[in-house]
Parts: sequence; structure tokens; C-alpha cells
Amino acid sequence: MNTLNHLAIIMDGNGRWAKQKGKMRTQGHRQGIHTVREITKWCAKNNLSHLTLYAFSTENWNRPKAEVDFLMKLLEKYLLQEKKTYQENNIQFRAIGNIEAFNSPLKNLIQNLQEDTQHNNALTQILALNYGSRDEIKRAFEKIIQTNTYQTNTNLSQLIEDNLDTKGIPDVDLLIRTGGEMRLSNFLLWQASYAELFFTPTLWPDFTPEELQKIIHDFKSRTRRFGSL
Repeated sequence: MNTLNHLAIIMDGNGRWAKQKGKMRTQGHRQGIHTVREITKWCAKNNLSHLTLYAFSTENWNRPKAEVDFLMKLLEKYLLQEKKTYQENNIQFRAIGNIEAFNSPLKNLIQNLQEDTQHNNALTQILALNYGSRDEIKRAFEKIIQTNTYQTNTNLSQLIEDNLDTKGIPDVDLLIRTGGEMRLSNFLLWQASYAELFFTPTLWPDFTPEELQKIIHDFKSRTRRFGSL
């Protein structure tokens, strides 16, 4: 039976959920926050070590400015409100991605929350913020070149991993995408190289811990070969 340590989720479908209900897209994002909270708490109580959620991609800046501005304010509100949830459920918060693009108050909020929860150990919740896997790998190579570490390190694969945003985080075991689309959308391409993939038509605001349990049951019945027989 497969062990699930690191679960990654592409949270897709907030806008379509809102449209189906005749609501503004912003209402879909608000409802999606509720799902984030419920799924994160469930993972903390069920012995997962890491949960990575694709919250805002490097491509999301191309959305209408009004929606981007709303998402930034929603993220700030979420982080302020969820500190209590993190502490009560012994959850460590961590961000990956290039947060330098955010304004100073939001950057400080992210950094402070990481520091305040760094000793929590029931679960590490990782939010991918201004994240794109190609950008992450590019930034890793830039750091390697700037430090000249490639000249003295013969294990290039390990050197790359040590310079990714996810340094110290285990590879992804199971990657789920909600919303019915069947693509990875530039998410954890290095870390999910041997992950089991699962695509569900359920829109993110409707995704429940019960459906997650069913997917995990399917995951545990699969045979993971990692390239061997």
C-alpha cells in the first residue's frame, strides 16, 4: 500500500462555480477559501506531512486587473484570519514562488506567518504564490550560476533540488486537479515527476474531504514503479 506524505492540489473551478450559480467570480474565490480551510484541517488530522496548494500562478497576473486586485486582498485577508487555524491545528505555513512581486505589507505578512508557525509539526501547508515551475527552475539555475556552486558539486540533480523553492520538502506523491481540466499548468514539474495524477470534474468550491478520501483510497491501490518494473 502506497504511503501518502505529500499531496499537491491544483485548485481549479472557482470562476465556473460562481457562473453556474449566477454569482460574480469573486464569490467563487471566497467559497474556495472555505474549501482550502476544510481540506487543510482534514490533512492535518490524517497524518499527511505536506499539502501544497496552487493559489496564484505567474500567469494569473494576465487576468483582469480588478480580479487580480481582489485576489491579492483576499490572500491578505486569508493569511490574517488563518493564523488562528494554523496554531489551533498545529499547522506550519510555508510559501513557494517569487513573492518579491507582492507589495511590502503582503510580503511581510507571508514572512511573519512563516516565522510564527515554523515550529508547528502536524502538517506543513504550502501555498504556491506567484509560482510557476519554469520560473522556479530558472531562478534555481540563476542562484547556482551566481554562487558558482556547480564547479564544486558533482551531483547536479541534488544541486538543483537544493536551490528550488521546495528545498527540504519531499517529492509529491499524489497530485489532484479539480475542475475537469487535464493539464499540470506549470505546477511542480520537477517535484511531481513520479507523482500519481488524479483529475476530478468537481469544481474546487464543491471539493470535500469525503471526495479526497476516495481519491486517496484509489491512490493507495495503485502500483508505483518509479521507472522500474
